[in-house]
Amino acid sequence: METTDGDGYLLEVEDIVKRFGDFTANDRVTLGLRAGEIHALLGENGAGKSTLVKIIYGSLQPTAGRLRWRGETITVPDPGAARRLGIAMVFQHFSLFDAMTVVENIALAVPGPFDLRSLASRVERVSAEYGLPLEPTALVADLPVGVRQRIEVVRCLLQEPRLLIMDEPTAVLTPQEARQLFVTLKRLAEEGHAVLYISHRLEEVRELCHRATILRQGRVVAEVDPRTETAASLARLMVGADVQSVNAETPGPAGPATLAIAGLSLAAMKPFGVSLRDISLEVRSGEVTAVAGVAGNGQAELFEALSGERLAPTPQSIIIAGQPCGARDITERRRLGAAFVPEERLGHSAVPGFRLSENVLLTRHASGDDLVHTGFINGNRTKALAARVAKRFDVRFSRRDQEAGALSGGNLQKFVVGRELDRNPRVLVINQPTWGVDAGAAALIRQALVDRARDGAAVLVISQDLDEIFQIADRIAVISRGALSDTFPADAIDRERVGMLMAGALETDGAPEQDVWA
Repeated sequence: METTDGDGYLLEVEDIVKRFGDFTANDRVTLGLRAGEIHALLGENGAGKSTLVKIIYGSLQPTAGRLRWRGETITVPDPGAARRLGIAMVFQHFSLFDAMTVVENIALAVPGPFDLRSLASRVERVSAEYGLPLEPTALVADLPVGVRQRIEVVRCLLQEPRLLIMDEPTAVLTPQEARQLFVTLKRLAEEGHAVLYISHRLEEVRELCHRATILRQGRVVAEVDPRTETAASLARLMVGADVQSVNAETPGPAGPATLAIAGLSLAAMKPFGVSLRDISLEVRSGEVTAVAGVAGNGQAELFEALSGERLAPTPQSIIIAGQPCGARDITERRRLGAAFVPEERLGHSAVPGFRLSENVLLTRHASGDDLVHTGFINGNRTKALAARVAKRFDVRFSRRDQEAGALSGGNLQKFVVGRELDRNPRVLVINQPTWGVDAGAAALIRQALVDRARDGAAVLVISQDLDEIFQIADRIAVISRGALSDTFPADAIDRERVGMLMAGALETDGAPEQDVWA
């Protein structure tokens, strides 16, 4: 490996090992990042990507191996030391305070003496220069997710980094916002910065990145030029086998609307929540209907209303299997044949400290499975049911009936989705079904959703992932600022139009405008 700056390596990761007890997260990982390149880091959930970038950024210390920066061996004891070297990171989950302004949030991470007025001028100048315009005095709570990510990126740019690490940066962006981010990243590379780019969206990796290092089970298994690969070949390298494609063949005639929402309006419960505004939607048996939208536009509030975690103003606001359910709780809705999978796996879908068999009870105790009789839990039945779900959905764990919190994110997601699908529900509402899930697990979950719809269920998918939506949906609606668009056949709407609706481009005076393309 060359160790000079410029044409050589800016950062070298040499034989990095990281162990957590008996578990090896990184196993002799070696890679080099050059100035002026965008380098992808790919791998399934649990492959070791997050551990490696945390070591580079100083959040973790390696068990063995070394880092070299511009040819010199270094120790990065903490993120502050990383930033002083010239390493900055934009995390997948933003670290912003809603009640503070843009410039106040940025001030928290900018070193040295300054006053807010001069910093605001710098923010305005740098953000405009890189095509990520910001209003320094805007309150973060009032900003859409795409603009919030700009704050994170600009905050890093003000630190004048040589290396920028980005973790799933387009997961919360519209297609238009993602394209603008690509323009910015390409410009940074042209200016001599290095970008380490983590993403599960393989087509954008092919479009954007010069090289890709692929991890599997903590080890480097390949380094390739993604521009000469296909998405399928990259997925094969990540998984170690061909990833099954989703078969979403055209359905027959749709059945009745097994789930219906009629004029649902709900005021936000939290200070920075989103109010739902006159939402109407029909989800027909035999179809997958998708609600697209950038995070924070009312998806969580909509799910709470549909699941019964929050009751609607009138019983008729939500109809399940012909029954008014707006005033019924979640257990009563389940008894009508409905199933619900929330976005948050740990703490909402599953209790981390409960075993899988115990987590089965959370949603199955009242569904006629005889898991509970005269107040006593039938342990044999719960364990058998958990084992059946695990086998059908390829849930992998180190020991039988493990605690939910010990599973990887992808395996836990397969389990909670499988737990609901095992009931063969008439209605399924699922929020972000494959968030943070690797390609193999995502394909399995998506196929299961399509299969359930084709078996006659009404499936409602709430998702930010347009690849997912266009892969499995029969009909698509878009939620923006708590309002829902009309519903379109999936083959009658394209990504550009969905992106515009996601960004609220067709809204005026806070109310949805008539669809000019209809």
